[in-house]
Amino acid sequence: MPVAEPRSFWPAEILTPAEYQKLWERIRPVFAAQMRAHHIDESLTEGLAAVYLPLAAWVRRQKSAETLVLGVNGAQGSGKSTLCDFLRLILSEAYGFRVAGFSIDDIYKTRAERECLARDVHPLLLTRGVPGTHDADLGLNTIRALKTAGANTLTPLPAFDKACDDRKPLAEWPVVHGHPDVVIFEGWCVGTQPQSDDALGLPINELEKNEDPDGAWRRHVNDQLKGDYATLFGELDRLIMLKVPGMDSVFEWRSLQERKLAEKTGPSDRHRLMDAAALRRFIMHYERLTRHTLDEMPSRADLTLCLDERHQFTHVHIKLKR
Repeated sequence: MPVAEPRSFWPAEILTPAEYQKLWERIRPVFAAQMRAHHIDESLTEGLAAVYLPLAAWVRRQKSAETLVLGVNGAQGSGKSTLCDFLRLILSEAYGFRVAGFSIDDIYKTRAERECLARDVHPLLLTRGVPGTHDADLGLNTIRALKTAGANTLTPLPAFDKACDDRKPLAEWPVVHGHPDVVIFEGWCVGTQPQSDDALGLPINELEKNEDPDGAWRRHVNDQLKGDYATLFGELDRLIMLKVPGMDSVFEWRSLQERKLAEKTGPSDRHRLMDAAALRRFIMHYERLTRHTLDEMPSRADLTLCLDERHQFTHVHIKLKR
């Protein structure tokens, strides 16, 4: 997991050393418990705290409206889900914020809907992941429901079962009680902007070359970013990016996730796991927009946390407000 020297790359005004120590003393026990829950080596505790505590302090400073909608973007394997879990913990335990959150993975279209897309639009849309395979309206309506919730409102959060490749029944969706102070919406393409039409002309990998030779799939995906996804991402008040070094790291870190999943998977479910060839093909679905996002998002994200090849945080860039 990412580590860093304590507060080494954070501006001093985000969290002074005295504020940091006071905050750390207050939440150390629950932070350590979260480390154990994530099966993270306890030797990394201080390093992760040095990243996540100042990040939470920065988020706290951003809250001016009744509800802050925070987008978190990060390529596969970057650690965005872990970051969001710790951010939720610190905001609630240290600052008393009520935090709700869900992932763009939770709003995938149903298997039946993607089968229709595969038949009527393009076969590659059966594979979940790219824009066009999510129910953007479901995400938009969920965020707006959370923003307008009252003290006693019950708001269900979408949930998707990746093992079954289908959305969970409504009765199994988690429910948020009341009005959240912060809504965290995370995902690999959260906040992504469309490419120029000219950029779509040439395939960038074997998947596009062999299975999308006329560019119909990538044009459809790009059109989604111009439409419903732009409306959905327009709800974000702030955008955080976890910037990975490049596509080689995405494959390596996503492979590590698959190996960890294999350790937890019983023999009867091993057939659902991907070998190296299947994983490489799977990641090709994401490659175009991942490369595009790595190029264009750092200049406009409100806060960018940069990772090196060892999966360590190296520095932070905070966009100055004008």
